[in-house]
Amino acid sequence: MTEASLLLELRDVSVLLGGERRLLEKKSAPVRAVDGVSLDVREGEILGIVGESGCGKTTLGRTILGLQREAGGEIRFDGRLVSGLPPKRACIARRTIHYVHQDAAAALDPWWSIGRTLEEALVIHGVRSAVLRGERVDKVLAAVGLDPSLRPRYPHELSGGQLRRVALARILLLQPRLVVLDEPTSGLDMSVQATVLNLLLELRRRLGLTYLFVSHDLSVVRRFCDRVAIMYLGRIVELAPSAEIFARPLHPYTRMLLAAAPRLDLEPRRVRQPVAGEPPSAVHLPPGCVFSPRCPHAEPACSEAQPATECPGPNHQVACRRWRDIRPELAGAPELLNTLFA
Repeated sequence: MTEASLLLELRDVSVLLGGERRLLEKKSAPVRAVDGVSLDVREGEILGIVGESGCGKTTLGRTILGLQREAGGEIRFDGRLVSGLPPKRACIARRTIHYVHQDAAAALDPWWSIGRTLEEALVIHGVRSAVLRGERVDKVLAAVGLDPSLRPRYPHELSGGQLRRVALARILLLQPRLVVLDEPTSGLDMSVQATVLNLLLELRRRLGLTYLFVSHDLSVVRRFCDRVAIMYLGRIVELAPSAEIFARPLHPYTRMLLAAAPRLDLEPRRVRQPVAGEPPSAVHLPPGCVFSPRCPHAEPACSEAQPATECPGPNHQVACRRWRDIRPELAGAPELLNTLFA
């Protein structure tokens, strides 16, 4: 079986937020929301982006889409440079990259019916025939498991799960190749989550879609994603296949996330305390490894220079000076992981 071709390439991408001067206000210091991120995403892959709130997950997704301009680095889509282009050319280059918002209801006009919202996307893209638009809308609604009879309804008349499907339907009308999913299961109960995830997997199989899956839900990420990138304060600190991340986490921050995840067992011997403390200010990042102020394994050298990204195994990358010296507390304990993420 041949390896899938590269669809998306990021090389040392950085994004600055803020720094503008407002009327009667001092100029604010810029925040480095994404800091030197390099990633490859292959066609048909599901890559998870995981981290605490404010780590840069959503900003990275918006930058890939072109909603946020990068301050440095390169982004290539299907082999073509899409970063640093004039707005019109950038939009054309990214026309098959689409974004599913975390809040599906907020992404829909409350004054427009579902049918009108979906047809508007086709109008913008030059489909002038009302009959053809109607047929395509009915077809895509059926593809996401919704009855075409919902077309006259308004967003407030639909459930959260139905709104997520409508958001997917609007994207599918435009025949995407890469879909950025921003917390697609947040706020949904377990049964609806499972339905949405199964639908996403089926659409990937049928349409050859590639997903960038932004989430903080580790149990969903473990089941859904092929590979996982762990982000902390705008940087990728660990990247590996999903099974490898959960079976052999190497970065202390990855282990912190696993230890902090909700669990089903209550046995005292299995209780693991997450690392104390809060992330430092993104405006004034600490020198060296940005995780060192919270890391229980940090040594003086960790705060002197950023750690180089190393490859401890096939397709596994970690940015930590001490990953070889740290006892793998969660490694070799599949029964614990199965309990945590059952």
